[in-house]
Amino acid sequence: MKVIIACLPTVLGGKFNLSTDDLKDIFGSVENPNLGSIPTYPTGKHSQRLYPSCICLALPKFNASKATSLTCERKRRCEFYDLYDIQVPYNVAWSWQKSVVKAKKALIKENQDSSDTLIVLQHHPVYTLGTGSSEEFLNFDIKDSGYNVYRTERGGEVTFHGPGQLVMYPIMNLRYHKMDLHWYLRALEEVVIRVLSSTFSIDASRIEGLTGVWIGDEKLAAIGIRVSQWIAYHGLALNVINDLTPFQRIVPCGIRDRRVGSIKELLREHLPSNDSPIDDLKVLDITHKSLVKEFCEVFQVELNLNPIPKELLRLS
Repeated sequence: MKVIIACLPTVLGGKFNLSTDDLKDIFGSVENPNLGSIPTYPTGKHSQRLYPSCICLALPKFNASKATSLTCERKRRCEFYDLYDIQVPYNVAWSWQKSVVKAKKALIKENQDSSDTLIVLQHHPVYTLGTGSSEEFLNFDIKDSGYNVYRTERGGEVTFHGPGQLVMYPIMNLRYHKMDLHWYLRALEEVVIRVLSSTFSIDASRIEGLTGVWIGDEKLAAIGIRVSQWIAYHGLALNVINDLTPFQRIVPCGIRDRRVGSIKELLREHLPSNDSPIDDLKVLDITHKSLVKEFCEVFQVELNLNPIPKELLRLS
């Protein structure tokens, strides 16, 4: 693990074949597994928790690679719902995503184009599993989890979401980007890699065969998606200032020999002790702005900021 002032970005390009790991991150399994004993409704109750402040330094900006950006004459419109400073219950955000996907599919049937959608938010503490996730990666009794547990239709294994973690849900019609699922996973990784490099001068990377973004053997960002009729949804979660303790109760993403890290912990390890402290909210703000910017550049979209639905605010 290292933090540096300058680094080389990972270059993408060319055609790729989907690996078994990519298929699992997209569909949950290459087969059609039974969903198992974990229901799709919550099995525990979430608790709200305050997290201690930390110190942070925004280092000089890095000139990120444009390798994964799509070249086009006109940027595609993307409806943007920015709830990055709001904790939204997982089931609410999940239902919201599915309603957007349903509306987009209806437009496809009528041969009508629709813009993409981007939702950025935080969640109350919750464990989520993919379609084919195994319960062997849970280190607790499902009936006494402490937090809500959901089995979803996304790919990937079990993960944790909580306050201080930024979750990005792009709902993208890949017909208007690139109909290549491997490319899409790598592009989501590229967004996070650019954020870490350009904003914090953190040298992040990919690990062959493992979806996500890594610093050494620590995973900072998890990715799990679902694609239906070339509409992709679910997305990525980046650990920023969140408490990592809940990850100890699971085998994150089903990977036993790796750890989970966060931007906060990395900066704490490498920030000189004589630097002025910056509070957690500042770290979150900086990361959020960079995530949105890099997302636009990688996918070549133009955001249209939408008001937050009042119904959602009442449920959050």
